Amino acid sequence: MFAIKFDRMFILAVVAAIGAVALTALILLNAIGETGGRNSYAALAHSFLQGQLDSPLCNDADCATHEGKTWVIFPPAPAVLALPFVAVLGPDFSGFIPLGMVMSGLTLFLWWRLGRALGLDQTNAAWLVAAIAFATPLYYVTLRADGVWFFAQAMGTLFVTLAIHEAAYGRLFRAGLALGVAFLCRQMLILLAPFLFVLALRDHEKLISFGMDHIKRALALALPLLAAITLYCLYNWARFGDPFDTGYAYIVAAGDENVNFIGQRIQDIGLFSTQYLPFNLLYLLFEGLNVSFSGDYLTEFAGLSPFGTSVLAASPFILLAWFVPLHRQMVVGLLCAAVICGITLLYHNNGFSQYGVQRFTLDWLPVIFFALALGPVREYAGPFRILVLYGIALNAVSMGLLAVSQI
Repeated sequence: MFAIKFDRMFILAVVAAIGAVALTALILLNAIGETGGRNSYAALAHSFLQGQLDSPLCNDADCATHEGKTWVIFPPAPAVLALPFVAVLGPDFSGFIPLGMVMSGLTLFLWWRLGRALGLDQTNAAWLVAAIAFATPLYYVTLRADGVWFFAQAMGTLFVTLAIHEAAYGRLFRAGLALGVAFLCRQMLILLAPFLFVLALRDHEKLISFGMDHIKRALALALPLLAAITLYCLYNWARFGDPFDTGYAYIVAAGDENVNFIGQRIQDIGLFSTQYLPFNLLYLLFEGLNVSFSGDYLTEFAGLSPFGTSVLAASPFILLAWFVPLHRQMVVGLLCAAVICGITLLYHNNGFSQYGVQRFTLDWLPVIFFALALGPVREYAGPFRILVLYGIALNAVSMGLLAVSQI
């Protein structure tokens, strides 16, 4: 029988490379077209430079009003990063997407190092990096880093990756510092602290011990985190008179109806509620690429759902983490991820607005990336690569449709 011979892995790599180049080009185009006055972290940085904490220049739907003042309610670390740029270029600084690209590039470099340290060869490590770069929400938050929410997630992902990297090398104080910065970008990330501690343990060491060496290492991780928590509480107290008042309850919903539904949820139901669980769970796990058509014959493209695509549809390769050996580091890591995921399922929104992704999953996906690097990327190379390619393709289709809808 005649059979056509070709290298299937090579073809997957070529197609993935084409998709990666196209998606990278889209980010570059977005960066070139970025305009100032859109990211409220620039407004907050400007306020810091003026010696104040309220932000009259805040221009996001999630601005808050309290006692007659306007506030950027989000944690302050991204504004601190933007400070030197705003100091030189003013509050209309328009380089947040390039900053997001740099941060995401550093994130990918760290995952390359981690993959290689965990035994992946160059090819498998490259596929892991490609998966994280172009088939997870990291791509979308980089593309949209001109927005306050997305910029914070790009920065938070970098520092939580740095924390994992340092913990894997046993450097717990540095891991604590990095996670502290990540917490000051995205509060939920601090819940990964137990995972970091277990990562730093040697195989022969007990998980729980009252030995002096164990206590010293626990303190090395905990002290920077306690400092970050204290700083955030002082920041809240200075703004709202209560160390545990983050300001989210003061969000003013005004403008278009998409913002109003969030405002109505906060006002009538609250920031967290079990009433949000069905909606959030369905979008997290089961909602596919939600494309709307209109017209008499339903043949006219009408847009994509701003609530995103499920993580299993957009990043199906993460299912291969099922096959990772359940050593204690992965058991603890997965428990931390489950807690973060469970809390966000009760949150008043699921990451809106977002297209083709569930961006809140970036708070716990680093645990899954680590699990994949432990073996599944190498042991299930064929399935992993084709699922990554599917994720890249879905991202490309989502961005293409989004571009068409905005023309």
